Amino acid sequence: MTSYKKLFIPASLIIAVFVLLSTGCDPTDKYEKEERAQIQDYINAHPETPFELKASGLYYFNKVEGAGQQPVTHDTVAVIYTGSFLDGEIFGTNVDGDTLVYPANEDNLLPGFEEGVMYIKEGGTALILLSSNLGYGNSGIYFPAYTPTLFEIKLVSITPGPGK
Repeated sequence: MTSYKKLFIPASLIIAVFVLLSTGCDPTDKYEKEERAQIQDYINAHPETPFELKASGLYYFNKVEGAGQQPVTHDTVAVIYTGSFLDGEIFGTNVDGDTLVYPANEDNLLPGFEEGVMYIKEGGTALILLSSNLGYGNSGIYFPAYTPTLFEIKLVSITPGPGK
């Protein structure tokens, strides 16, 4: 007959192991910290652009103050933009092409891009720095996961939305 000894494990040890397994091994924490460090390093290296941190996590710098109004949701906006990685490599631009025309703040583009445009006055130019959660995400499909991006955006025109 086999005898079994009861193994006593304190509840605090069980909880500690559970917490460690559920949080300590999560690789996203590491990548998010690295991304935040990349953003902070960029900001520190460019004191001439004192970015304002918005509640969403978007970093905004008003490069050229526009003379017109700011867009409101459903206005149609026309913008010229250049998107780059923080090392300066450009991944997209329409500077030598057609303006990008779209209904403002209707979730058609990157969340951070749409938010940033809402802060620009017509005729103005801004820099917006986006963490991946406001940009291309963390799937690694379009860009490497946890890649912050920088956009220079000029708000060329605003056409009032429906009912205005």
